[in-house]
Amino acid sequence: MQLEKLVKRDIASKWKIIPKMDTPIHRARVILMPGNCQRFDPFLLMVEDYMKKGAFDYHPHRGMETVTYMIDGELHHKDNYGNSGILRKGDVQWMTAGKGILHLEESAENGFAHLLQIWINLPANRKMTAPRYQNILFDNIPTRMEKGIVYRVISGSSGNVMSSIENYVPITMVEINVKAGHIAKQDFKPDYNGFIHVLKGSGKFGSGKVEGSQEEVLWMTPSANHDNEISIEAIEDLKVLVVAGKPIREPVVAAGPFVMNTEQEIKQAFEDLELGRFGKWPQ
Repeated sequence: MQLEKLVKRDIASKWKIIPKMDTPIHRARVILMPGNCQRFDPFLLMVEDYMKKGAFDYHPHRGMETVTYMIDGELHHKDNYGNSGILRKGDVQWMTAGKGILHLEESAENGFAHLLQIWINLPANRKMTAPRYQNILFDNIPTRMEKGIVYRVISGSSGNVMSSIENYVPITMVEINVKAGHIAKQDFKPDYNGFIHVLKGSGKFGSGKVEGSQEEVLWMTPSANHDNEISIEAIEDLKVLVVAGKPIREPVVAAGPFVMNTEQEIKQAFEDLELGRFGKWPQ
């Protein structure tokens, strides 16, 4: 792919992340506000969580995926299929809930977990797929480097570097670290919706050089039917998470942890949960 020939992409809007909850064991802030399924398609929501043990109990999901990006600390996870593990700083987990799963995510005793979590919609023909996990540990994330720039390719591709993550919905997710004075360029396939979340520092983004800084979200302009790229220029040393995906363009009906296409499917999900069809939680 010839990056210099790609069509330049701009920033359509930006906003500060929104405080949602602040308790002794759980602080949550919203990056992508739920209830904007058409605008954010295929993304449903994104939150930043800082939590201690006891913040969550086990809970169900159906019809969607969760992507967990560890900022710091340690996250212990397990489910009713017998899966379990630990995520640490820099690790990423791609969980497909599919037809239904009961799971628990919590910090270690006397520890904490600081993370980002994105919910991604699944298309109708994958809503009831079998649950699965894809873990990508920090040391195994494919990386490409340019002078003053490091791209960590969590999903999709960046330049000629590809992730091993398998997607039901095509998703590009890249952590980019840019030294002050350098310019990174991230490429996308046609028709991708997406955004940039600034984790650290400040910079200028897109063809219009829109300024953005830590704790801001920059939503990219819609892409046309051609490959395109976004430019990321660091004013200060900069760390961003760039996330984009191909819209599904299907009806979305969401209720709590379930995301389906119709009200009847949501009703069925709650009925299946009540009747034990999601399985039992291990004692």
